[in-house]
Amino acid sequence: MTSPDGRLSFRIEGNKYRVQYGGQPLVLDSVIGLILDGAAPLGPFLRVGTATHTTHSSQWKPVYGERALIPDHYEEAVVELQETIPPRRSLQLIVRAYDEGLAFRYRLPQAVAIENEATEFALPPGTLAWETHGAQSRYAKVPVDELKPNAERPLTLEYANGVYAAIAEAALSDYSSMRLSHPAKRPGVVTVSLAGGARAAETPWRVFLVGQKPGDLLERNYLLLNLCPPSRIADLSWIRPGKVLREVTLSTKGAREAVDFAVRRGLGYIEFDAGWYGHEYSDESDASRVQVDPLRLRKEPEYQGLDLPAVIAYARSRQIGVLLYVNRRAMERQLDQILPLYEKWGVSGVKYGFVNTGSQGWTRWLYDAVGKAAAHHLMVDIHDEFRPTGMSRTWPNLLTQEGIRGNEEFPDATHNTVLPFTRYLAGAADYTICWSTPRLKNSAAHQMALSIVYYSPFQFMYWYDRPSDVDETNPALALFDHVPTVWDETRVLDGRPGESVIVARRSGRRWFVGGLTNEEARTVTVPLTFLPGPATAIIYTDGAAARQVKVERRPVNRGDVLELKLAASGGFALELQ
Repeated sequence: MTSPDGRLSFRIEGNKYRVQYGGQPLVLDSVIGLILDGAAPLGPFLRVGTATHTTHSSQWKPVYGERALIPDHYEEAVVELQETIPPRRSLQLIVRAYDEGLAFRYRLPQAVAIENEATEFALPPGTLAWETHGAQSRYAKVPVDELKPNAERPLTLEYANGVYAAIAEAALSDYSSMRLSHPAKRPGVVTVSLAGGARAAETPWRVFLVGQKPGDLLERNYLLLNLCPPSRIADLSWIRPGKVLREVTLSTKGAREAVDFAVRRGLGYIEFDAGWYGHEYSDESDASRVQVDPLRLRKEPEYQGLDLPAVIAYARSRQIGVLLYVNRRAMERQLDQILPLYEKWGVSGVKYGFVNTGSQGWTRWLYDAVGKAAAHHLMVDIHDEFRPTGMSRTWPNLLTQEGIRGNEEFPDATHNTVLPFTRYLAGAADYTICWSTPRLKNSAAHQMALSIVYYSPFQFMYWYDRPSDVDETNPALALFDHVPTVWDETRVLDGRPGESVIVARRSGRRWFVGGLTNEEARTVTVPLTFLPGPATAIIYTDGAAARQVKVERRPVNRGDVLELKLAASGGFALELQ
């Protein structure tokens, strides 16, 4: 079978498949199958039977996203496989070939105990991988044969012929999450290794995203959403993306100041993080009542208390929502109690902290926990190790999640140029953008660019700042005031992981462009071919010092090319009006 544009082809014989892209091998002969618990593996003696082919061509409009309309065009084959020896068990392989990539999943006649998968991806010689081990860890570029066990997905691949691809997972809801490993003495082979056993009749999708250049992968990351069920929420009117300010004092006074700052600076929400209901790691802390952690109070010598109902009322009077953080220790005990309570209080959303991930049980629990939040009109931000597989299409109240090495770890600029081509292929990420903190390893213009390059419908801004820390007379802050968190169009203009990236995004008639460089200073060109006509460009570039930003306004037109100088660990941002 081939993709609609004919560039990608899939072929299966027995228990092995292969994939080509543009006539070149993408996946060499690779094994499929399941390793069962208490039974012989299902795979070695499979024979291809019938295959039912269908064609699908449609488009759909997401509640929010990186683009206003998502194409969903594919060729599908349901391949019947049966063992040639007793007990002659059967297995279906559902395969979809898209212009954007390939996806397949297993389906069984009934649920069985699965210990692991035999699924493998045999890659051509010279293929490199961007590996990370842990959802919030650093990335390293390695030959596939040096891939360490249990790498995170998506796993971005760079082929010797210049093609890029990524192995990903989609529609994970009641199964153990996928990791990727290289088996010893199997050159070029990457295998699926589950985070634990599972009992299931159907697996998530195994996805191969592909593109001629690295930016194609980010432009096509909607493929994961296409593989997930449509929204299960009928009334979507209460789901409202926006920028978020963390309130760090956990006090009524600080919260009112945060609300006023949010109004002035175009933010939509304030958030109370760990400590508002007691120490987050104490099983005695009760997330159904306000009792600020005494350890936090020591940091506020003039502390006068937190009147949460009064804060919520004040925030709502100024059209600002309130989000609450709850650690898993309280959430696992109190979820069914606190969700209806928070709805009654008028809370807009919940940040799920330090959730358990990986196993089938915790995967199912978290999926259900997002659905339960939707029943009480609560939006969700999941922290810490969780990485998305398209759940926000089915439960669009899941606006973002962490699963990223962001500003809590103060990563370097090289790391930040890798993320758009790796982690962000899976979807939104809560990176926590900063402004004033001196601990950053990159420039202020670099941080400004992140608000455009990095996608998160809940975009946390000014992460380590209090309103009093921010010099609001600084004209550069206008970019943070104006930048949206969701988009109608996304284009990657240039970039390579570990070097640099330039992303252009449109919201309505306004375009924003963000660019990042690694630790090397560079001059970049930005062709404005996407503009419909004349516009005014507000240009934010690196100043003389790392925390300084130059702001320039000039007329531009379609077809103009801007030449911009980026400092080492620097960046730029454009707003085109």
